[in-house]
Amino acid sequence: MSTPSAPAPERLTGIRAVIFDLDGTLLDSMPLVIQAFAHALAPFRPDLDMAGIFQRLGGPPERTFLDIIGDKAKADEAMRRLESFGFENGSLVQPFDGMRNLMEMLHASGLHLAIWTGRDRRTTESLLTAHNLTGFFTTVVCGDDLPTHKPHPGGLREILSRLAVQPHEAIYSGDADADVLGGAEAGVRTVLIHHGREVETSITTRAWHVVGTPPQAYALIAATLEGIASNVVART
Repeated sequence: MSTPSAPAPERLTGIRAVIFDLDGTLLDSMPLVIQAFAHALAPFRPDLDMAGIFQRLGGPPERTFLDIIGDKAKADEAMRRLESFGFENGSLVQPFDGMRNLMEMLHASGLHLAIWTGRDRRTTESLLTAHNLTGFFTTVVCGDDLPTHKPHPGGLREILSRLAVQPHEAIYSGDADADVLGGAEAGVRTVLIHHGREVETSITTRAWHVVGTPPQAYALIAATLEGIASNVVART
């Protein structure tokens, strides 16, 4: 798999599951997501810039809008504006380079693959179907599946429970501070993808590794798990 260089990884043994965030980690959807949220919030919170919107993502849009606006009727209107923008338009969202190669490699090895996303289930399934990705993942936990949302580790713990995997047997990768906080709280090694943004030291020190781009995260995970496939297959 051809990917940019990543930090020199430690070789891990005993890993049974690799878990991913969706937007900004597997799919290059964050520009569309942030533009859609900005459009939805424009009449109600024109003061909120792109960075401010990004920091508030992590749960279902309905809850995010209510938290930001503080008015149910206006939050409902923001939701309508979001949907009209084409929030779930799979044709405007593309996988990051190297993503499918990594999924194929990990899936073929016998490792469990899962997704923990703040996106709602309807649009998550729409995107996974649009890009023919559903067959890779043993389980998916979405933002509207549980009463808790990132950075609360409930969704990640739910995945571990479904897979009968212990925290030290999993790796998680995401691009938001909430991903690191949730992963650390759950005791799961977490790779943070910063996409060139400044990240507080209080976040980076809780991440297992910090990389700049998704392809670097893929290369790190692939190198970390090199040689693990035969061990996984032998146990099954």
